[in-house]
Amino acid sequence: MYYYISGKIVHKDTGAVAIDANGVAYYIKTTLTSLAEIGESGTLATMYTYLSVREDAMELYGFATKEEKAMYMMLISVSGVGPKAALAVLSVLKPAEVAAAIVTNDQKALTKAQGVGAKAAQRIILELKDKINADELDIPADTAYESGSGSGIEEAVGALVALGYSLNDAKAAVKGIDSSLAVEEIIKKALANLF
Repeated sequence: MYYYISGKIVHKDTGAVAIDANGVAYYIKTTLTSLAEIGESGTLATMYTYLSVREDAMELYGFATKEEKAMYMMLISVSGVGPKAALAVLSVLKPAEVAAAIVTNDQKALTKAQGVGAKAAQRIILELKDKINADELDIPADTAYESGSGSGIEEAVGALVALGYSLNDAKAAVKGIDSSLAVEEIIKKALANLF
């Protein structure tokens, strides 16, 4: 219904902002990331919005960027992931980090969000893995690892993630290992670092 709302910020809460657009103040629930990006009270801001209509409530959700809104829409499309859980995920991870966590099966990263447990993280990964377009979401090269591409370190990180380690743990495990070694050697050393 609303694509975006532009106006002066008249109030900021934890997790929400009120924007005055032509004499009407819209109370918009948002992520901590967007709250930090849009500025202080009294400044002009634009929020890309989504109106959630339920039997018992109508709530407006807004985001500082189109990418964050797009990821939010993907997250709420997952069965069992509601508006609050989606906001929680995007409050601790940027859209590119959420995409990287999905692509690399990093459940730990998703469960950092309040109210998102292991089962919800598994559902997010399972239902969104085929919908993520890494190029479109501008995932940094150091977070998107694919087997058979890039350096031996990247291949080793990809292998560790495939073995079930989180992306952060895998990256920490390969830190300081000589990148000129064979991939198998890098993996052996990284596994030793993990124990």
